[in-house]
Amino acid sequence: MIIFPAIDLLGGKVVRLEQGKREHCTVYGEDPVAQALSWQKQGAQALHVVDLDGAFDGTPGNLVHIQSMVKALSIPIQLGGGMRTSENVEMAIQTGVSRVILGTKACESPDFVRQLVKRFGGEKIAVGVDAKDGEVAVKGWTESTGIRALDLLDQVELAGVGTVIYTDIATDGMFTGPNYSALQEILKVIKMNVIASGGIGTVEHIKRLRTYPSLYGAIVGKALYDEKFQLAEIL
Repeated sequence: MIIFPAIDLLGGKVVRLEQGKREHCTVYGEDPVAQALSWQKQGAQALHVVDLDGAFDGTPGNLVHIQSMVKALSIPIQLGGGMRTSENVEMAIQTGVSRVILGTKACESPDFVRQLVKRFGGEKIAVGVDAKDGEVAVKGWTESTGIRALDLLDQVELAGVGTVIYTDIATDGMFTGPNYSALQEILKVIKMNVIASGGIGTVEHIKRLRTYPSLYGAIVGKALYDEKFQLAEIL
């Protein structure tokens, strides 16, 4: 299981949001490249980066910073936030990121997902499924779609997507543990690479996730920034 330290960018700063709310924002650093290099030095195999300006506004706002991160690192970066047009996806891929994560647009248009997979390949295209009470939320978690998370997962798998990031909104940033039952249900029916996100707050949470042999990875954010544990303890 790959551990992905998270770097969330808002206005060029490294931040974390509580349950995805812009007004509940904590700034952890002014230099995204320095933060990325720090995670790499500590042993990270890959990074998960979210352009929060893109998530809220619909178009990426931090690509300059992300390109600088890619150039400075030797490990891969996956990027989400604001990937709602083919132009935005192409610009993101041109920065050199290993994988682009679709969110809102994947719910709105399965055909859009299929077109991108055909153009860039399934390994370059991931989908972020952000769910609350089993239903998908979009636009920076501000709108519920009424779509069941499992139904969306089925759609994107049929479209040829290689990786899915499943985030349980209710647990995100709360340190109470992932939604294990939802993850188990997903892993039973989905063959794509599944990355768990949301709720990780202890080393024990990671140990339990490692008991799921088909789980591809886990994203850890606020717990690392708040020093609940060190990255070396969970690698």
